[in-house]
Amino acid sequence: MIAYVFYRSFMAFLILLPGSIPYVRFRTDQMRRDSKRVLAMQFRESILAVSTALNAGYSVENAFIEAYHDMKEMYGIDAPITEEYHRIVMRLRDNEQIEYIIKDLGRRSGIEDINDFAAVFEASKRIGGDMTKIIKRAAANISEKMDVKREIETSMSSRRLELRIMEIVPFGILLYLQTGSSDFLSVLYSGIAGRGIMTLALMIYLAGILMAERIINIEV
Repeated sequence: MIAYVFYRSFMAFLILLPGSIPYVRFRTDQMRRDSKRVLAMQFRESILAVSTALNAGYSVENAFIEAYHDMKEMYGIDAPITEEYHRIVMRLRDNEQIEYIIKDLGRRSGIEDINDFAAVFEASKRIGGDMTKIIKRAAANISEKMDVKREIETSMSSRRLELRIMEIVPFGILLYLQTGSSDFLSVLYSGIAGRGIMTLALMIYLAGILMAERIINIEV
């Protein structure tokens, strides 16, 4: 699309083709951030389920097993948190220590909230603290942070929609002009000056997208 709209050249397509590699990486990072955001929010609900099970008299290990069933009913068997809790259940059946399982979950997920919870959980298990109170407090802290994130996400959702529209607008304008007034733009698709102007416009366009993406991707 860029090769056609900005250059009308198959040679430009071949030259720009390697640019698809950083683009794929960029979109992959976006998808990874979205997946981490979903897992973090689901983890909060899972900790609340663990806390509820502890209040009902379950041991810590059985509370996580009970929370697995709750997550399966709440989010479905294919949800990220359900898959993680299924892994926890399987490792518990292999007699692994729950604190090390949670620590490994935090390490693999790369989510700060899970890592913080794992550190507190491991220390509490080691010194024999009141796990029910500790998990309740951790769940409350995570919930407060998630509430802040949700407010930010809500306020930024319209900005993200505007950004997606603005990413498409330049293509729409150029395609419209090419269709209705092709002679008007012909000078931009021939000669060094025209190619240079279109290249500069493309660079400004890509720089604007990168800057806007950094602005709307706020980390809490």
